Amino acid sequence: MSTILLIDGHSQAYRAYFGMKTPLSTSSGELTAAVYGFARKLLSVMKEVKPDCVTVAFDVGDTWRHSEFPDYKATRERMPDDLRPQLERIQELLKAFDIPIVTYPNYEADDVLGTLARQAADKGHDVLILTGDRDMFQLVDEHIKILYTSGGPRPKTSAYGPKEVEERYGLTPQQFIDLKALTGDVSDNIPGIPGVGEKTGVKWLKQYGTLENIYAHADEIRGPKTRQNLLAAKEQVMLNKRLVTIVTDLDLDYDVDQCRLHDFDR
Repeated sequence: MSTILLIDGHSQAYRAYFGMKTPLSTSSGELTAAVYGFARKLLSVMKEVKPDCVTVAFDVGDTWRHSEFPDYKATRERMPDDLRPQLERIQELLKAFDIPIVTYPNYEADDVLGTLARQAADKGHDVLILTGDRDMFQLVDEHIKILYTSGGPRPKTSAYGPKEVEERYGLTPQQFIDLKALTGDVSDNIPGIPGVGEKTGVKWLKQYGTLENIYAHADEIRGPKTRQNLLAAKEQVMLNKRLVTIVTDLDLDYDVDQCRLHDFDR
């Protein structure tokens, strides 16, 4: 079976853009720092994990999540003007490497990656997903690992399987969805339960197992204010779970043979 590398295109482009401390440009003045950073990371990961196949997914605008929750990602800053043309160059770069780019209307790149990963894993392939988005931890299983790139001045890429997710959070990948539903996501503008942070969410899930079971035992939650906040936020929390759950059954047919690495156009 093959080792398949799936890449969150926008995530890596943004990290390359903000991670390059020295401005780079061509002789004509076209900025290229994000393109260079993306290419450097791509080549580094390919050299390290030696995948048989590589595919990159990109976002293509608003999705069903924006329709169901208009505030979704509403507080995010718009894409920098000088990053957009570099995204186009990054896609040209991928085409030169003969690496397929996959998108899906009304869905995010996460959903594309989730679908491709599930299809490949179900066929027995080993899947690595390169991303800077912790939401992807929910996809982890015996065949799927996340290559998570941390933020900060010295970003580090670490591989997360079921064991690593449990060691870091004390939860299963499936419980990670419920944790995000309880605590919300500031970057996506998804509100969590007031006063309930990650530590409390992990504690509840360790005790009750699932989000639904927490609500079934809400009368056991200590602290009248916390219990009141939990109950008052139930509708939002259940919506949160739908918003943060990655779709894995899009109508895509992932042909591994078409995604194999070939000689690229130097």
